[in-house]
Amino acid sequence: MINVLIFEDNSSLRATLELLIATDKEFQLIGSYPHCDQVKEILSGDVLPDVILMDIDMPGKGGIEGVKMAKEELPDVQIIMFTVFEDDNKIFDCMKYGANGYILKKDSHTRILDAIRDVYQGGNPLSPEISRKVIGFFKEEKLNDSYLLTPRELNLLTILSHGSTYKELAAELGITVETVKSHLKNIYTKMHVACGTEAVAKGLRLKIIR
Repeated sequence: MINVLIFEDNSSLRATLELLIATDKEFQLIGSYPHCDQVKEILSGDVLPDVILMDIDMPGKGGIEGVKMAKEELPDVQIIMFTVFEDDNKIFDCMKYGANGYILKKDSHTRILDAIRDVYQGGNPLSPEISRKVIGFFKEEKLNDSYLLTPRELNLLTILSHGSTYKELAAELGITVETVKSHLKNIYTKMHVACGTEAVAKGLRLKIIR
């Protein structure tokens, strides 16, 4: 049997999910909670889940934080996000922290049960709407990253990739060292990196600079 754990703050929906899972002979419901505040304590119990069905927006610690904590406690547990949201940032935040699937609350009961079976068997169930967003994200990732930088920032990153110091960058561009630092800070933020080395490496990998 597949051990299933639920985190869902809507009591009516949570009850429906509990009934749906508890009455299917393939599944065993081992717990159901309205928030993620005690995720680590719950996952340290004697009976561990194979699959977690988790809402995103809940009081206290929400699903995004819940995914992170659950994966830290049980790296191999399979987590399906179950939500009304199709927000891109929420989708990718969940996946960044290790969510294995993402389905919508409007999906049918059959779809929910199939998603649990699928993720348990190593799949990555996604609602059609979410799947289109994920595919679109990866298709556009290179293009989006390429246009994150202004011409000045792109020029600065290119010069930085040649091994120039801040003073050399300032002299070549005719600006102050403080202005160089300000531009670099913007570059790091846009490219989601922490330092010049990472920015240059990412720029070369995505062929933003050569």
